[in-house]
Amino acid sequence: MAHTHSHGIGQHEHRHHHAVTETADARKRVAIAAFLTFAFMGAEVVGGIISGSLALLADAAHMLTDAGSLALAWVGFRLAARPADGLRSFGFARFKVLAAFVNGLALLALAVWIIWEAINRLLEPQPILGGILLGVAIAGLIVNIIAFFILHGGDHDDLNMRGAIWHVAGDLLGSVAAIVAAILILATGWTPIDPILSVVVALIIAVGGWRVTRESAHILIEGVPPGVSPDDIKKDLETNLENAARVTHIHAWALTEQKPLVTLEVVARDGACLDTVRRAVKTRLQQQFGVDHATVEVHKAPNLP
Repeated sequence: MAHTHSHGIGQHEHRHHHAVTETADARKRVAIAAFLTFAFMGAEVVGGIISGSLALLADAAHMLTDAGSLALAWVGFRLAARPADGLRSFGFARFKVLAAFVNGLALLALAVWIIWEAINRLLEPQPILGGILLGVAIAGLIVNIIAFFILHGGDHDDLNMRGAIWHVAGDLLGSVAAIVAAILILATGWTPIDPILSVVVALIIAVGGWRVTRESAHILIEGVPPGVSPDDIKKDLETNLENAARVTHIHAWALTEQKPLVTLEVVARDGACLDTVRRAVKTRLQQQFGVDHATVEVHKAPNLP
């Protein structure tokens, strides 16, 4: 028994160390991407104003939003690494999810603004200097590719990181759209392509924003995590644990997208050791459903078959 207990502690410490290492790596990646994004944003603003390109201004606005969003993501990772205290028994782990939710809303708001501006540009076309637009857009594409690959090497299961990746991916697409617009304007003089491509980028940004917002909101309202269905838990425990006669009052939610939590009650068969049943349930939850944190209440009910 002692060997089993120490092994469990070792696994927990290993997972904790791995999580801390991943958080530190993600924090560093987000900080570098934020610096690159903010540093180039000013050049795009100037280039967009001079050239008259909405695609470039939209990308600059997106980069400004991204710089703030990436900074927020960095704060989320920073706070999530802080330990629990007397007022916050789980620490600040969920702040990452909150940061992802805010970033998702920012992506949706940005998409709406770009589409609104594009409509106005289509109704009132403006002259665009294709040469300046092309040069600034190419430079922006290079910066965005670097930032994207820095973030893409991080943890894709982390909602906060995914929100940051979607922001930078939107920037990258914005630069591509601006390059295409510049080439077509230089070749044909047809300026409506600029706001049209801006709308395409805005729609792609909106898709990413909706996904991040939906998933983070599901966690914030304590929805059931994927793969941890109460019905599946009930069926699995009652089928595979001989001394678990009935499993009731199952509640499943998540602290973060990587930390599901479960509480439940178990009615043990007559003669079963309650502590043994409790440990068997927690082990099954960990092995079958990936739940490391479960609160299990076990009690007896007489005359059960």
